[in-house]
Amino acid sequence: MNQQIESERNRGTGSETRAGHENFQKEDDTDTFFKDIVHTFRKNHTAMAGLIMVLFLVFVAVFGPVISPHDPYRVELDEQLLPPSQTYWLGTDKFGRDLLTRIVYGSRISLMVGLVPSFISMFLGTFMGIISGYYGGKIDFAIMRLADVMIAFPSLLLAMVVMYTLGATLFNIFIALSLVGWAGTARVVRSQTLALKEKEFVEAARAIGVRKSVIMVRHILPNCMPVLIVLFSLGIPEAIMYESSLSFLGVGAQPPTPSWGLLVSRGKAYLFSAPWVAIMPGVAILITVMAFNFMGDGLRDALDPYMKD
Repeated sequence: MNQQIESERNRGTGSETRAGHENFQKEDDTDTFFKDIVHTFRKNHTAMAGLIMVLFLVFVAVFGPVISPHDPYRVELDEQLLPPSQTYWLGTDKFGRDLLTRIVYGSRISLMVGLVPSFISMFLGTFMGIISGYYGGKIDFAIMRLADVMIAFPSLLLAMVVMYTLGATLFNIFIALSLVGWAGTARVVRSQTLALKEKEFVEAARAIGVRKSVIMVRHILPNCMPVLIVLFSLGIPEAIMYESSLSFLGVGAQPPTPSWGLLVSRGKAYLFSAPWVAIMPGVAILITVMAFNFMGDGLRDALDPYMKD
């Protein structure tokens, strides 16, 4: 009887030890994950500059009404096309509206368009990629052929078709950019899944009867996260560029929405008489896209094992 009790205690102690070791391993992996990012950004000054610019952009977007004293929609016809001054730092447009204020409010639209469609397309692409790579066969063939069809069309042209079909609204921009962005993510996640499902820890989980859905969510998906983070950070500037292009062509955001692409489109008529109306929103697009690209490159250097080697 005493031996049985002692055996039970030993088994319990062993289980607690293994559980504690697993928790310690997870915490250690998390610490290493963040340490790699911090180390890379400290060493890569370009990535650090991109991160600082992104944080500044987020600050401007969140506290826009506090930063700018002007109303972005108020029309002052007696102050049309004024050059930059102490009152209007970046000048005014053809309706007398403060250009800096409209650019600040436009940063909200750019961030929203960059984040929301990128997240949706990342979710769809991850789901389709894991399903395709893990199950294989006809499911893999069907999903990958659909992805090939999506990739075969130029993304901007496909987004324009969606916008012409659904209508030029901000919500439809989310739908259009989400539809054109998932295929690339699906192909990358599929390739990761094909490699991961042959690993020993996945084989062990399959051997002890773990459900396929649990294996995909708890074992395969976490190992795809570094790649997904990099893809997400690089997908944001791409979405911002697409939205600006659609708005510039007249099938994106509509007046009086202060979209950066729309501001450039409306200001191109005054490129020689009042160049700041078109140049300043263009500079905002340039800086934002460069900042996210620099930050994405830094994340890739930190998280991609091939870049480390």
